[in-house]
Amino acid sequence: MEPASERLVSSHPLDMDTENQAPLALRPQCFDEMVGQRELLSNLQVFVKAAKERQEALDHILLCGPPGLGKTTLANLIAREMQVQIHVTSGPALERKDMAGILSQLQEFDILFIDEIHRLSPIVEEILYPAMEDFKFDLILGGGPHARTLEVPLKPFTLIGATTRTGLLTGPLRDRFGYTGRVNYYPTEDLCAIVERAAELIDLACDHAGAWEIAKRCRGTPRIANRLLRRVRDFAEVDGDGHIDQGLAAHALNRLGVDEHGFDEMDRRFMDMLVNKFKGGPVGIETLGAALGEDTDTLESVYEPYLIKGGYLERTPRGRCATPSGFELLGISAPSSKGQNSLL
Repeated sequence: MEPASERLVSSHPLDMDTENQAPLALRPQCFDEMVGQRELLSNLQVFVKAAKERQEALDHILLCGPPGLGKTTLANLIAREMQVQIHVTSGPALERKDMAGILSQLQEFDILFIDEIHRLSPIVEEILYPAMEDFKFDLILGGGPHARTLEVPLKPFTLIGATTRTGLLTGPLRDRFGYTGRVNYYPTEDLCAIVERAAELIDLACDHAGAWEIAKRCRGTPRIANRLLRRVRDFAEVDGDGHIDQGLAAHALNRLGVDEHGFDEMDRRFMDMLVNKFKGGPVGIETLGAALGEDTDTLESVYEPYLIKGGYLERTPRGRCATPSGFELLGISAPSSKGQNSLL
């Protein structure tokens, strides 16, 4: 059986795609191929260039933002631009013995990428503190009254952490990052360019109107855009002539249950439950989760950010509330507080 540290670390993280190898070719291979996130990308280019000129390790970087926006891709681009190895793992999978093994394997200026870093255990996090600051870690040998501590020096390295829940990071860990960059949802224009680039890479005929139709329904997320493009391609080959235009894209996406707002079935159930059952709120997330049969963490990290960004949902101290746009989405007039007060 493989040692845990070897199972958790990969120098080629793009091999870890869960669906198939197609998405691997769609990811940008250098900064110049990256679409969107211009301010963040510009800052990273400066940091990388400065570190290479000084011939030193890049400072530790924290990338935060919703899933599917390119945090892992950015980490790989940084490694390629720095011309160093990247070792990939995830917070929930790490244990103390794994962390010691991983850190000791790092070569000079290598990058350690930890996805979902907010889910590190406290023990592993404690190991990272001296590793990030002083490039060393304490190895405990033996146990009980005969235990002793051995200080192990490390080669200068860069830790890149990715998180979808910045608020769950502890203060001491967050403060040890030299730069925190937020990855934001993409505008439709950038997503359209991403879809057109992906279609070209997989040799798929897709006109601008077809790419735009996919882009406006993918929730501001490149990962979803590429996934929808592959599914639309299936419909184009079976129900059409292989060419994706606006009509074919709309037909395929409607068949997939993705409406013109980018909503899927859970989004519509969420808003329907909030507006019709709970009269628009306020209602607690635990109550919504129980009513929908969905985990509250999933609602908060996957569904709510897009609903809030679109102006359909508000988080208030009393709970979740539907906005007037949320009522309008379901074809219902929003209650007027002024009208309600006049009835009292």
